[in-house]
Amino acid sequence: MAKKEKAVKAKEPSVIYYQDELTDEFSTAQITPKVIDGNYRYDRSKGIHGLLRFFWYGLIAPLPAFLYRKLKFRHKILGREKLKKHKKEAIFLFGNHTQPIGDAVIPSFIRYPAYIIVHPNNVSMPCLGRINPYLGALPLPDDMGAAKNFVATIKKKVEKKRAIFIYPEAHIWPYYTGIRPFGAESFQYPVKYGTPVYAFTNTYQKRRFSHKPRILTYIDGPFYPDTALPPRARREQLRNEVYNAMTERSKLSDCVVIEYKKAEEETI
Repeated sequence: MAKKEKAVKAKEPSVIYYQDELTDEFSTAQITPKVIDGNYRYDRSKGIHGLLRFFWYGLIAPLPAFLYRKLKFRHKILGREKLKKHKKEAIFLFGNHTQPIGDAVIPSFIRYPAYIIVHPNNVSMPCLGRINPYLGALPLPDDMGAAKNFVATIKKKVEKKRAIFIYPEAHIWPYYTGIRPFGAESFQYPVKYGTPVYAFTNTYQKRRFSHKPRILTYIDGPFYPDTALPPRARREQLRNEVYNAMTERSKLSDCVVIEYKKAEEETI
Protein backbone atom coordinates (compact mmCIF):
# COMPACT_ATOMS: atom_id res chain seq x y z
CA MET A 1 0.00 0.00 0.00
CA ALA A 2 1.47 3.35 -1.03
CA LYS A 3 2.45 5.79 1.69
CA LYS A 4 0.48 9.00 1.93
CA GLU A 5 2.53 12.16 1.57
CA LYS A 6 2.54 14.28 4.69
CA ALA A 7 1.59 17.90 4.37
CA VAL A 8 4.37 20.35 5.15
CA LYS A 9 3.97 21.89 8.59
CA ALA A 10 3.54 25.66 8.42
CA LYS A 11 6.58 27.75 9.39
CA GLU A 12 6.35 30.57 11.86
CA PRO A 13 6.33 33.88 10.00
CA SER A 14 9.31 36.19 10.33
CA VAL A 15 8.61 39.65 11.73
CA ILE A 16 9.40 43.08 10.27
CA TYR A 17 8.81 46.25 12.24
CA TYR A 18 7.76 49.34 10.31
CA GLN A 19 7.38 52.99 11.24
CA ASP A 20 5.45 54.51 8.34
CA GLU A 21 3.16 52.60 5.97
CA LEU A 22 3.48 55.33 3.37
CA THR A 23 7.27 55.62 3.13
CA ASP A 24 8.98 52.50 4.53
CA GLU A 25 10.69 50.35 1.89
CA PHE A 26 11.66 46.71 2.51
CA SER A 27 13.20 45.69 -0.78
CA THR A 28 16.60 44.07 -0.13
CA ALA A 29 18.14 45.53 -3.29
CA GLN A 30 20.65 48.33 -2.67
CA ILE A 31 20.39 50.57 -5.71
CA THR A 32 21.47 54.16 -6.32
CA PRO A 33 18.80 55.53 -8.65
CA LYS A 34 19.86 57.34 -11.77
CA VAL A 35 18.43 60.80 -12.42
CA ILE A 36 15.59 60.64 -14.93
CA ASP A 37 16.01 63.95 -16.74
CA GLY A 38 15.01 65.40 -20.08
CA ASN A 39 17.61 63.26 -21.88
CA TYR A 40 16.00 59.98 -20.81
CA ARG A 41 14.49 58.07 -23.73
CA TYR A 42 10.94 56.94 -22.90
CA ASP A 43 9.95 55.96 -26.44
CA ARG A 44 11.48 52.58 -27.30
CA SER A 45 9.18 51.75 -30.21
CA LYS A 46 11.13 52.92 -33.26
CA GLY A 47 14.29 51.99 -35.13
CA ILE A 48 16.92 50.00 -33.26
CA HIS A 49 15.02 50.54 -30.01
CA GLY A 50 11.91 48.95 -31.52
CA LEU A 51 13.97 45.94 -32.57
CA LEU A 52 15.48 45.68 -29.10
CA ARG A 53 12.01 45.82 -27.52
CA PHE A 54 10.83 43.01 -29.79
CA PHE A 55 13.96 40.98 -28.98
CA TRP A 56 13.77 41.35 -25.19
CA TYR A 57 10.03 41.59 -24.62
CA GLY A 58 8.71 39.51 -27.49
CA LEU A 59 11.36 36.77 -27.73
CA ILE A 60 13.56 36.49 -24.64
CA ALA A 61 11.42 37.46 -21.63
CA PRO A 62 8.17 35.42 -22.03
CA LEU A 63 9.50 31.93 -21.24
CA PRO A 64 11.62 32.75 -18.15
CA ALA A 65 8.82 35.01 -16.89
CA PHE A 66 6.27 32.20 -17.31
CA LEU A 67 8.53 29.66 -15.60
CA TYR A 68 9.32 32.04 -12.73
CA ARG A 69 5.70 32.72 -11.83
CA LYS A 70 4.62 29.10 -12.25
CA LEU A 71 7.54 27.30 -10.61
CA LYS A 72 8.12 29.74 -7.75
CA PHE A 73 4.56 30.74 -6.97
CA ARG A 74 2.20 28.37 -8.85
CA HIS A 75 0.69 31.66 -9.94
CA LYS A 76 -2.87 31.87 -11.24
CA ILE A 77 -4.96 34.84 -12.41
CA LEU A 78 -8.67 34.88 -11.58
CA GLY A 79 -11.14 37.19 -13.29
CA ARG A 80 -9.09 37.98 -16.38
CA GLU A 81 -12.24 37.55 -18.48
CA LYS A 82 -13.44 40.88 -17.05
CA LEU A 83 -10.84 42.62 -19.19
CA LYS A 84 -12.47 41.43 -22.43
CA LYS A 85 -14.97 44.27 -22.20
CA HIS A 86 -12.13 46.70 -22.93
CA LYS A 87 -9.85 44.42 -24.92
CA LYS A 88 -9.32 47.05 -27.60
CA GLU A 89 -9.17 50.07 -25.30
CA ALA A 90 -6.56 51.72 -23.13
CA ILE A 91 -6.91 50.78 -19.46
CA PHE A 92 -5.10 51.52 -16.20
CA LEU A 93 -4.60 48.74 -13.67
CA PHE A 94 -3.66 49.27 -10.02
CA GLY A 95 -2.18 46.54 -7.81
CA ASN A 96 -0.52 45.85 -4.45
CA HIS A 97 3.28 45.96 -4.35
CA THR A 98 4.61 42.81 -2.63
CA GLN A 99 7.26 41.22 -4.88
CA PRO A 100 10.45 42.69 -6.39
CA ILE A 101 10.46 40.38 -9.42
CA GLY A 102 6.92 39.03 -9.44
CA ASP A 103 5.44 42.51 -9.69
CA ALA A 104 7.47 43.09 -12.84
CA VAL A 105 6.47 39.74 -14.34
CA ILE A 106 2.76 39.38 -13.52
CA PRO A 107 1.33 42.37 -15.49
CA SER A 108 2.24 40.93 -18.90
CA PHE A 109 0.19 37.82 -18.08
CA ILE A 110 -2.79 39.93 -17.09
CA ARG A 111 -2.79 41.85 -20.36
CA TYR A 112 -0.14 41.92 -23.06
CA PRO A 113 1.65 44.14 -23.88
CA ALA A 114 2.03 45.78 -20.48
CA TYR A 115 3.65 49.05 -19.50
CA ILE A 116 4.50 49.64 -15.85
CA ILE A 117 5.09 52.98 -14.15
CA VAL A 118 8.11 52.36 -11.91
CA HIS A 119 10.58 53.98 -9.54
CA PRO A 120 13.90 55.00 -11.21
CA ASN A 121 15.56 52.15 -9.28
CA ASN A 122 14.10 49.77 -11.85
CA VAL A 123 16.14 51.27 -14.67
CA SER A 124 19.28 51.89 -12.59
CA MET A 125 20.56 48.34 -12.00
CA PRO A 126 23.89 47.52 -13.70
CA CYS A 127 22.53 45.05 -16.30
CA LEU A 128 18.79 44.57 -15.89
CA GLY A 129 18.35 48.32 -15.63
CA ARG A 130 19.32 48.63 -19.30
CA ILE A 131 16.83 45.94 -20.31
CA ASN A 132 13.81 46.94 -18.21
CA PRO A 133 12.85 49.92 -20.42
CA TYR A 134 12.46 47.47 -23.29
CA LEU A 135 10.23 45.32 -21.09
CA GLY A 136 7.81 48.20 -20.58
CA ALA A 137 9.22 50.02 -17.52
CA LEU A 138 8.33 53.74 -17.48
CA PRO A 139 10.33 55.44 -14.69
CA LEU A 140 8.91 58.43 -12.88
CA PRO A 141 10.59 61.69 -13.98
CA ASP A 142 12.96 63.78 -11.83
CA ASP A 143 12.75 67.13 -13.62
CA MET A 144 10.44 69.17 -15.84
CA GLY A 145 12.07 68.03 -19.07
CA ALA A 146 11.57 64.38 -18.19
CA ALA A 147 8.06 65.09 -16.90
CA LYS A 148 7.10 66.52 -20.28
CA ASN A 149 8.39 63.40 -22.06
CA PHE A 150 6.78 61.11 -19.49
CA VAL A 151 3.35 62.71 -19.92
CA ALA A 152 3.70 62.55 -23.72
CA THR A 153 4.57 58.85 -23.47
CA ILE A 154 1.54 58.06 -21.30
CA LYS A 155 -0.66 59.93 -23.81
CA LYS A 156 0.84 57.94 -26.67
CA LYS A 157 0.24 54.61 -24.89
CA VAL A 158 -3.39 55.60 -24.27
CA GLU A 159 -3.83 56.54 -27.94
CA LYS A 160 -2.39 53.14 -28.91
CA LYS A 161 -4.89 51.45 -26.55
CA ARG A 162 -2.26 49.93 -24.25
CA ALA A 163 -2.54 48.65 -20.68
CA ILE A 164 -0.66 50.71 -18.10
CA PHE A 165 0.03 49.21 -14.68
CA ILE A 166 0.60 51.20 -11.50
CA TYR A 167 1.57 50.14 -7.96
CA PRO A 168 0.10 53.03 -5.93
CA GLU A 169 1.61 51.80 -2.64
CA ALA A 170 4.95 52.79 -4.25
CA HIS A 171 7.15 50.79 -1.85
CA ILE A 172 7.73 47.02 -1.78
CA TRP A 173 6.63 45.10 1.31
CA PRO A 174 7.46 41.47 0.50
CA TYR A 175 4.60 39.02 1.08
CA TYR A 176 2.42 41.62 2.81
CA THR A 177 -1.16 40.37 2.91
CA GLY A 178 -2.97 43.63 3.60
CA ILE A 179 -3.41 46.76 1.52
CA ARG A 180 -1.45 49.79 2.63
CA PRO A 181 -2.98 53.27 2.42
CA PHE A 182 -2.17 55.18 -0.75
CA GLY A 183 -3.05 58.54 -2.20
CA ALA A 184 -5.07 59.48 -5.25
CA GLU A 185 -2.25 61.14 -7.23
CA SER A 186 -1.69 58.25 -9.66
CA PHE A 187 -5.40 58.22 -10.54
CA GLN A 188 -4.88 61.49 -12.40
CA TYR A 189 -4.14 59.50 -15.57
CA PRO A 190 -7.45 57.66 -15.99
CA VAL A 191 -9.26 60.85 -14.94
CA LYS A 192 -7.40 62.88 -17.57
CA TYR A 193 -8.04 60.39 -20.37
CA GLY A 194 -11.43 59.06 -19.23
CA THR A 195 -10.21 55.46 -19.37
CA PRO A 196 -11.55 52.43 -17.46
CA VAL A 197 -9.70 51.30 -14.34
CA TYR A 198 -9.16 47.81 -12.93
CA ALA A 199 -7.73 46.53 -9.66
CA PHE A 200 -5.47 43.48 -9.46
CA THR A 201 -4.76 42.05 -6.03
CA ASN A 202 -2.06 39.47 -5.34
CA THR A 203 -3.05 37.16 -2.48
CA TYR A 204 -0.98 34.49 -0.75
CA GLN A 205 -2.33 30.98 -0.32
CA LYS A 206 -1.04 27.96 1.59
CA ARG A 207 0.40 25.05 -0.36
CA ARG A 208 0.07 21.60 1.04
CA PHE A 209 3.53 20.29 0.25
CA SER A 210 5.62 23.45 0.35
CA HIS A 211 6.47 26.27 2.74
CA LYS A 212 6.36 28.66 -0.20
CA PRO A 213 2.95 30.26 -0.73
CA ARG A 214 0.99 30.28 -3.92
CA ILE A 215 0.01 33.63 -5.46
CA LEU A 216 -3.54 34.06 -6.72
CA THR A 217 -4.19 37.33 -8.52
CA TYR A 218 -7.77 38.64 -8.55
CA ILE A 219 -9.00 41.11 -11.17
CA ASP A 220 -11.80 43.53 -10.25
CA GLY A 221 -13.54 46.25 -12.22
CA PRO A 222 -14.03 48.07 -14.42
CA PHE A 223 -14.30 51.32 -12.49
CA TYR A 224 -15.00 54.58 -14.30
CA PRO A 225 -14.28 58.22 -13.47
CA ASP A 226 -17.52 59.95 -12.40
CA THR A 227 -17.72 62.85 -14.85
CA ALA A 228 -20.30 64.58 -12.64
CA LEU A 229 -17.50 65.27 -10.14
CA PRO A 230 -14.65 67.79 -10.48
CA PRO A 231 -11.29 66.23 -11.47
CA ARG A 232 -9.81 66.08 -7.96
CA ALA A 233 -12.95 64.43 -6.59
CA ARG A 234 -12.90 61.94 -9.49
CA ARG A 235 -9.40 60.87 -8.46
CA GLU A 236 -10.57 60.28 -4.91
CA GLN A 237 -13.64 58.39 -6.12
CA LEU A 238 -11.54 56.05 -8.28
CA ARG A 239 -8.94 55.64 -5.55
CA ASN A 240 -11.62 54.64 -3.02
CA GLU A 241 -13.26 52.13 -5.36
CA VAL A 242 -9.94 50.49 -6.18
CA TYR A 243 -8.74 50.53 -2.56
CA ASN A 244 -11.98 48.95 -1.32
CA ALA A 245 -11.87 46.22 -3.99
CA MET A 246 -8.24 45.40 -3.19
CA THR A 247 -8.93 45.38 0.56
CA GLU A 248 -11.78 42.89 0.15
CA ARG A 249 -9.67 40.62 -2.06
CA SER A 250 -6.71 40.78 0.34
CA LYS A 251 -8.88 39.08 2.97
CA LEU A 252 -8.65 35.90 0.86
CA SER A 253 -4.96 35.46 1.77
CA ASP A 254 -4.59 32.56 4.20
CA CYS A 255 -0.81 32.42 4.49
CA VAL A 256 1.47 34.84 6.37
CA VAL A 257 5.16 34.55 5.45
CA ILE A 258 6.21 37.88 6.99
CA GLU A 259 4.31 39.59 9.77
CA TYR A 260 4.53 43.38 9.76
CA LYS A 261 4.19 45.17 13.09
CA LYS A 262 4.19 48.84 13.99
CA ALA A 263 7.53 49.70 15.63
CA GLU A 264 6.07 50.89 18.91
CA GLU A 265 4.38 47.52 19.34
CA GLU A 266 7.77 45.85 19.85
CA THR A 267 8.11 44.64 23.42
CA ILE A 268 11.40 44.48 25.33
